[in-house]
Amino acid sequence: MKFPLKIAILGCGGMGSGHARAIGGKGSYTTPEFLSYDAFGTGQVEIAPLEEKLVLAGIYDIDESRMKWVDDMGWHGYADYDDMLADPDVDIVLIATPNHLHREQAVRAMLAGKHVLCEKPVMMCSDDLRAVMDVARETGKVFYPRQNRRWDRDFLIIKKIVDEKIVGEVFNVESRYMGSRGIPGDWRGKKEFGGGMMLDWGVHLIDRLLMMIPEKVKTVYCRFTHITNDECDDGFKAFFTFESGMTALVEVGTCHFIALPTWYLAGKAGSVQIDNGFTCDGRMTILNQWEDEEAVPVLAGEGLTKTMAPRNQNTIEQKELPEVVVDRNGLYINLVDTISGAAEQEVTAGQALRVLMLMEACMKSDETGDVIVFE
Repeated sequence: MKFPLKIAILGCGGMGSGHARAIGGKGSYTTPEFLSYDAFGTGQVEIAPLEEKLVLAGIYDIDESRMKWVDDMGWHGYADYDDMLADPDVDIVLIATPNHLHREQAVRAMLAGKHVLCEKPVMMCSDDLRAVMDVARETGKVFYPRQNRRWDRDFLIIKKIVDEKIVGEVFNVESRYMGSRGIPGDWRGKKEFGGGMMLDWGVHLIDRLLMMIPEKVKTVYCRFTHITNDECDDGFKAFFTFESGMTALVEVGTCHFIALPTWYLAGKAGSVQIDNGFTCDGRMTILNQWEDEEAVPVLAGEGLTKTMAPRNQNTIEQKELPEVVVDRNGLYINLVDTISGAAEQEVTAGQALRVLMLMEACMKSDETGDVIVFE
């Protein structure tokens, strides 16, 4: 296999242009074109070099203004998708188009002999993904879902705490993102194109939850909101119960002017809160001893309570959140290494299928008002 592999980008909107900058060596999302949180704080950041493994072959978008931008950036522009697929130098097609187009475009790419990196949600429904997986098996091509937020620092911090039992056995997880601008005013607000927050953000939060908790999901209960959009969900709350009895709340909102914490983790020996997942501001309290002989009732409103009285400081300890190493190019590197046989695929189509099926269970629960038995 000849390196570097060449990747062509189909679709050059917000996601596609970010990929182009990252792969094309002209920055990333952290550029003057984007207002960016530094979600890496003081943690260790690795940006593995891509040029020896992956280079940009070219881009196509149906919008002429986007193609002018491609030309201004000095990249090759394809005449259309057929032109891209006919290029014998292209090894991988990166699909960054509206969701309803993913199935047909992925199938065409693999039948043309190309591997596929597909933006999330990879498909509109689980049946579409099963069909694409069949084509991947038939052609021997890699189909790689870009469920990239497994590489986010906030998630890696929380996963480390869970894996290492830093706060003991965890019994409840809350994961959420909240904003105040509704659904973006483009195709993401249209149901026929695969719009809505469940498909946009739910896919990430549910994927991360499943990667952190290696158990069967027994039940699902979900409610959608339609505060700013009647056609698509502009938010949701989903409640999950796992095989061990562990529970989780996943929430997305787009009409919230005070955001709740991105993460809240409850363990038998401590609690963790990350207030803002983009900046990773948070805190962790560790239990030193359960017994608190000096506890006394406190006046709470119009009554007394000992149950809700704050703990004496000798029974708990405040600790900094653990440090983790973040590699902004980790997914791209794994994609190339998967194709070459040098590594196992980290984000698999099977994992993406389970996420889609769980999102469909959420949709069914919202439609029927019932708790859905999942696995």
